[in-house]
Amino acid sequence: MSQKAQGFSFKVLTINTHKGFTSFNRRFILPELREAVRATSADIVFLQEVMGTHAVHPLHVENWPDTPHYEFLADTMWNDFAYGRNAVYPEGHHGNAVLSRFPIIDYENRDISVAGTEKRGVLHCRLQLPEQDQILHVMCVHLGLRDAHRHAQMKMMCEMIDALPADAPLVVAGDFNDWQTRANKMLKRCANLDEVFSYKSGRPARTFPARFPVLRLDRIYVRNASASHPRALPMRPWSHLSDHAPLAVEIHL
Repeated sequence: MSQKAQGFSFKVLTINTHKGFTSFNRRFILPELREAVRATSADIVFLQEVMGTHAVHPLHVENWPDTPHYEFLADTMWNDFAYGRNAVYPEGHHGNAVLSRFPIIDYENRDISVAGTEKRGVLHCRLQLPEQDQILHVMCVHLGLRDAHRHAQMKMMCEMIDALPADAPLVVAGDFNDWQTRANKMLKRCANLDEVFSYKSGRPARTFPARFPVLRLDRIYVRNASASHPRALPMRPWSHLSDHAPLAVEIHL
């Protein structure tokens, strides 16, 4: 993966939104999170643990939006958005979402859950970039907590990627829960993915917990693209808006 800017460029941000609450659900901060996300000027935003609907929270949580959280975050800045429902419970559901300044041609939410565990998914979107012949593929990911489950889920991801055109530009981002840092080797081998922070500094960025990041849980991978200026954003306001530090990078095609 070269870091040299080539042609078309765009900015990417990924963040686990923790359903719009601070750590331990002490305070609802979705409106503040929206302002922080907007301030990054990202062209494509990958969201994990974003709330779709909830029947109880609107009754007692101040400032709870009338729209799904991903739509509230998109507001007027990202015209297109897609949502993949993963975890479903009696009160509502949450999952992954992609916000995009570029048209989303279509999307699919692929169930990669392992039997008997929490539901997990990969939200795959095809984006039409301005004045570009190629379609950009993006995948928003949230993997499981156990190593064996993550291994099985990444194998399913690789099968998805293998079905894409070999020369198609691809960005895969999200919460990999890969505290043992084993994903890079597997995803390079089975899908030829390069992790943008590892290319620069030899290992993924520390993102968890956001106030004092120790674990390297979140990732941005690319294929048929290059990247520059990867940044983790652990300082305020981010450190009190999620338990994960967001990651940002500029992608070049």
